[in-house]
Amino acid sequence: MLRGELTLLRARTADDARSLHDGLYEDVDNYVRADTRPWIPIPFGPASPHWPGDAAPSAQDAAVFAVTELASGELAGEALLWGIDVHNRSAHIGISLLPGCRGRGLGRDTVRVLCRYGFAIRGMHRIQMETLSDNRAMIAVAEGLGFTREGTIRSGSWVNGAWADDVLFGMLDTEFSG
Repeated sequence: MLRGELTLLRARTADDARSLHDGLYEDVDNYVRADTRPWIPIPFGPASPHWPGDAAPSAQDAAVFAVTELASGELAGEALLWGIDVHNRSAHIGISLLPGCRGRGLGRDTVRVLCRYGFAIRGMHRIQMETLSDNRAMIAVAEGLGFTREGTIRSGSWVNGAWADDVLFGMLDTEFSG
C-alpha cells in the first residue's frame, strides 16, 4: 500500500471493481472525458474496464490501484501508472475519482503518491500526464505539483461528438520534490 497525506493507494478488490464500474464506467459523460476507449454498454464482469481479473495489465505495463480516502476509509476512485516503458524509464499517470470524492484534494494527493511510486520505487526518469484542455482541476494539480506544460495536442480527443484539445504535462525525476 502507498500512503499519502489524504489517500491510500492499494490493490483493487472485486468489491472495489463493482463500485468503480457503477460509479465511473456507467457515468457515460464522465467516462468519455477520462478514457480514450469508446464507451459501449458492458455489464460488470471480466470485460469491464474495472474488473481486477485476467485482463489486467502486467506489472511491466501498468500498476493499477484503488484510491481510498484515509480519513473516512471510503473508496474514492482508481489511479494508475500506465504505458510503463522500462527501457526509457517513462510512464503516464491516470486517475479517476468518483463524483462525490472530487474537490477535496484527493486528486492532488493521489498524483503526488503516484509520482513518488514511479520515481522512487519503479525508477522512472520521466512521468507525463495528459488531460483535456478544459479540465481545470487536473491542470491545477499538474501545475501545482511542478509538472511542466509541454504542449497542446490539437483536436486529440473525440469527446461527446466533438473534437477536444489535450494538454500534455511532464516531470523528470530531478524535478520531483514530493
